[in-house]
Amino acid sequence: MRKWLVGFVIVAFVLAQPVAANAQRRLSFIRDAETEHILRAFATPIFQAAGLVPQSVNIFIVHDQSLNAFVAGGQNMFFNTGLLTTAENPLELIGVMAHEAGHIAGGHLARGQDALERAQRTALISTLLGIAAAIATGEGGLIGAGAISGGQVATRGFLSFSRTMESSADQAALTYLDRAGLSSEGLMTFLESLADQELLPADRQAEYVRTHPLTFDRIQLIRDHVAQSPATGQGVSPEAEIMFARMQAKLIGYLNPRRALQVFPEEDKSIPATYGRAIAHYRRGQMDLALAEMNELLAMAPNDPFFNEAAGMILLESGRAAEARQYYERALSVFPGEPLFLIPLAQIKLDGGTDADLAGAVSDLNLAIREDRVVPSMAWRLLATAYGRQGDLGMAALSLAEEALVLRDGEAAVEQVQRAEALLAHGSPGWLRLQDVRRVAEELAEEQD
Repeated sequence: MRKWLVGFVIVAFVLAQPVAANAQRRLSFIRDAETEHILRAFATPIFQAAGLVPQSVNIFIVHDQSLNAFVAGGQNMFFNTGLLTTAENPLELIGVMAHEAGHIAGGHLARGQDALERAQRTALISTLLGIAAAIATGEGGLIGAGAISGGQVATRGFLSFSRTMESSADQAALTYLDRAGLSSEGLMTFLESLADQELLPADRQAEYVRTHPLTFDRIQLIRDHVAQSPATGQGVSPEAEIMFARMQAKLIGYLNPRRALQVFPEEDKSIPATYGRAIAHYRRGQMDLALAEMNELLAMAPNDPFFNEAAGMILLESGRAAEARQYYERALSVFPGEPLFLIPLAQIKLDGGTDADLAGAVSDLNLAIREDRVVPSMAWRLLATAYGRQGDLGMAALSLAEEALVLRDGEAAVEQVQRAEALLAHGSPGWLRLQDVRRVAEELAEEQD
């Protein structure tokens, strides 16, 4: 049985540090359906206020406890787990989102072309484009896959902006927050909490300060706006407050289970505390305790998709796949196309082994692949297995070729393309897809030769 962590898939790649440091920094990215859903829910009104198409902005969760958020490589927004777990309230997080949206809408990435070239443009872009490949290699569980190096790149010089651009992003953020009917107080308190960092040596400053230079004028601008904005005092809904608390509790339970059990003592029966304990017990291998906490949550909210997913994953990793199935199916009844629900359910169906289960696994995996912009390689491997058990060896080979592309193994991709070519009917949907895969596979193999 392949192992899955509760709600989380972690992948990694190497992001080069500044040239002077002569070192590389390994970054990991977390995939979690609930956290991604919450971040998207918070960000969508801001993106709309900024004139951005929400679906066009990619949101990534960086497994890094330093406090930071940044944009890079186009409409890609990154949030460190350190920021997500230490933000005091939803408005602080949303304020940071609005600021980063200001960089995107203001075209600051394009305007920073000279800085980009000084930071070894080709190598850095290669690194940033590698993020998708790195995330796609995510298997279930805690892994270190998809290591990608962009060379000796002055990363910090690229990922940071000038003070002028920072002020411009602040002004844009204030506008977006007003349009969305949200107070700018969160952005103000967040920056105020970092103000003293400017006086510290660079190696002791928070990452956010190093990449987003602060000035008194910037903070004063936001204070002045808060004093006169009609949106001041307008917070998020009670439901959003709960979402935020759940996200933080889940992340703390996952990233630091020992701390979680201290922060969320047994006598605290609130939903976030119970959730944090459940995930912490899971991470410590205490499956019975984890399930007991999840059962309490499910008694309060039996149709909550993320509680059902968490219970399903705990059962799945405990070797109780048959019991886990109903929880995934219940989660999917709320979010029918969620890829991170569909993939483990397909795995369960494959273990079932009936013809109906095999057909269901193929359907689930194809839907997950269509819906997810960054498809885990595991999805292709499971799909190849399902097609193979159905006797469709041509589609199995095509799926293995797709997996090899995700893993950036050009030689293996070409080999599987050739195998699929001999098995797929000319002009069939699979054969037509194969032509695109062949071109990419041959280019990759030539590049790697």
